[in-house]
Amino acid sequence: MTGAIWNLLLGLAWVLLSGDFSGLNLLVGMVFGYIALVLIEPQVSALEGYPARIPRIIRFLGFFLKELVQANLRVAFDIVTPPWHMQPGVIAMPLSARTEMEITLVANLISLTPGTLSLDVSDDRKVLYIHAMFLDDEEELRRNLKEMEHRALELFR
Repeated sequence: MTGAIWNLLLGLAWVLLSGDFSGLNLLVGMVFGYIALVLIEPQVSALEGYPARIPRIIRFLGFFLKELVQANLRVAFDIVTPPWHMQPGVIAMPLSARTEMEITLVANLISLTPGTLSLDVSDDRKVLYIHAMFLDDEEELRRNLKEMEHRALELFR
């Protein structure tokens, strides 16, 4: 978290020093700030691991956007075509996430994806119950959701 704050402060300093108060200029300042933080990371222990986190976030965003588009297209196709292909059902997915924040992130990512909805978490916080619109292949769905969970948890590690 310290690295993100420093990156934002360096981006804001760039904006103030350049005098251009646009969002694009802030983004440019944050890119330059990120490069500076990468260069000084070996000397500052508080920045340990921060440079590796940004590429993971970008990869996760690309993965999630791809999943989001695919799910939207599948739901839209099912709505537009007369014979419905959906086979709704509820599955239990064992969680690798342990903290409240990790479980909340995974549950929200699943709910954000059209066709799936997080229903409940077991009392021991080891199982997430999910309603799926398309439950033709339960194992494939569980595999896809576990991949999403794994990629989301990489952001914290």
